[in-house]
Formats: sequence, structure tokens, C-alpha cells
Amino acid sequence: MKKDFWSKSTVAVIGGGSWGTVLTKIVAENAADVRLWVRDEEQARAMNSTRSNPAYVKEMVLPSNVRTFTDIERVFEGGVQAVIWALPSKACREQAKRFAPLFRGDEIVIHATKGIEDGTMKRVSTMLAEELPVSRIGVISGPNLAGEIARDEPAATVIASEFREVVEAGVTLLSTPRFRAYAADDVIGIEWAGTLKNIYAIAAGALDALEFGWNTRSLLITRGLAEMVRFGMAMGAKEATFLGLAGVGDLFATCSSPMSRNYRVGRKLALGEPLEVILRELGAVAEGVRTTQIISAFANERKIPMPITQGVSELIRGDRPARDVLRALMQRPPAADISAEMGEFDFGR
Repeated sequence: MKKDFWSKSTVAVIGGGSWGTVLTKIVAENAADVRLWVRDEEQARAMNSTRSNPAYVKEMVLPSNVRTFTDIERVFEGGVQAVIWALPSKACREQAKRFAPLFRGDEIVIHATKGIEDGTMKRVSTMLAEELPVSRIGVISGPNLAGEIARDEPAATVIASEFREVVEAGVTLLSTPRFRAYAADDVIGIEWAGTLKNIYAIAAGALDALEFGWNTRSLLITRGLAEMVRFGMAMGAKEATFLGLAGVGDLFATCSSPMSRNYRVGRKLALGEPLEVILRELGAVAEGVRTTQIISAFANERKIPMPITQGVSELIRGDRPARDVLRALMQRPPAADISAEMGEFDFGR
């Protein structure tokens, strides 16, 4: 499908949080009609009247070809050619079941969710494939802090799918002079990279609360990357994926920016604030909290060495304060650097 096709297309965006709203603006530059679905009627009215999303990214103006609805039937009325899925992972399966009857089956679906399903540990593309009557599914992931992109700062992302036409559609719909989309085919790796990096963003926030510097952050990022590679390859991902934008690029961004929700959770935990209070005040989903607990239990059961993840899990559960978690990590036995992760040396993990 060529660019001229998509310039005349109708695209649905499911989810009106920060990232969903920013993606809506990007897509609106490349499609004729963009329909955004949100749950809250008051939010929909405000967005249609002010051309902004005051609850999330009020400084960004939405183009005139964007309309916001709470009635999902109106979003799909007359058919859409592509769907950008931007809901939290915990809501994916339930909403996919609800919306499935509205799909014709020939739509392209690209999700922008960084997380997994509780209990099953299934990736978002798997959940969507199981619940929606479509086969052409892809994922968008990268170092994409919504606030920066809303301010039109230069940024890039990765579109991955096993279907070439999905990648081509994603690159066309999600490319602007200030936002660049790269192509990939390792859906497993892209999704796991986007999911796992949230764990280390929590750790980064905790380290900053303890007022450590760049050496400590560098230690976290590189050893966190080693854990991501180790886990991702165990799940069938390609090692090289974690060295790109959706891997180390996203990891660096979320471990370095106070704009990251997961970073803010880690910082406040290290300062001694209760988790339930933090999440309530955050007013948005921090995927890393759920992800850390799920991955920590799974890695422990499968004996996949992930000491930082285990430490962050202890911090979230309140088992140990941040300084004690860090002390335990620093006292671990010697280990090989990431260059030797594939088994040339065995000094422990």
C-alpha cells in the first residue's frame, strides 16, 4: 500500500493517554481522517472543543481532521483501514474482545503498548491476534517519551511485523519531518525490549533518589541491557534487536528522564513513599510495576539470571530499602561483561 493510499485513508486510534494522543497527531499528518477513542465523555468533549488533551498533553494542538469519540461504533463507522492500539496492557484482552465484532478482518493493526498479560505473560500482539479477527498485526516501540514528541522535538521509533505491508503502513503513517520510523521484523524482540526496559527505569529513579552519579547510571544501563538480552533470547528474540532504538535506545531514554512514569515510581519508592500512594498520585499507568513482579517470578522459576530485576522486585514489595538492594547487588560474585554473555567465560552472573 503506497503513500497516496494512506493519505486518503481513515485510521482509528484506540486509547487517549499521552502516547495515544501524540500518535494521533502524527497519524493525522499522513491520513485523511483520524478517529480517536477514549473512555471518558468529558475528555472527549474537551478534546473536540479545544483541539487538545488537557488531561495529558494540553500543550499539543490536534489537527482538524481528528475527531474524538467514546462510542466505539462511531469510530469504526464506514470502515477504517488501520488501527493504532494504545491501551495499557492490562486492558488489552478485555477491550479487544469487546471491539472484535466491529472489525472487518482486512484492517492493519499496530499496537503501541509496552507490557504483558498477567498470568499468561503473553505479549500484546499475541493477545490481539487471539481476540481480533485480523492477521496483519505489528508493534511500534522505541525511545518515545510522549512529552518530548508533543513538543515536536526530533525522535524516532521502530515498526516491526512479520507482514511487510504492516511495516510499510506503519512507516508511512508514523513518519513526519521530526519523527522518523525505522523498519524491523523481530516482533518478539521489539515487544520484550519495550516491556523489560520499564524495570530498569524504576531502578534508575531509585538511584537518582539516592543521589548517585553517571558511573552508577552507566552500570545500571549496561547490566540491565545484559539482563534484557539474556531474557529476550530465552524467549526467542534476536540479540541484535536489543542493540537498536527499541532496545538500548529506549532503555537509555527511560533510565535518564524524570518524564518516565516508571522512573518517577522508582524515585519515590527510594524516598520511602508507599507504592499505593505513588500510583494514586501518578494518575497514569506505570507498566514497570506489574512487569517487574511478573518477570522476576518467571526468571526465578526458569533460572534466568536477572539480579537487578530481582532487586527492583524487592524494592516494589517493600522487602528491602533501596540502599540495601544496591548493597546486595554490589556484593554479588564476579561476573563476565556483556561481551562474554554468550558463554566464553563463566564467572557467575
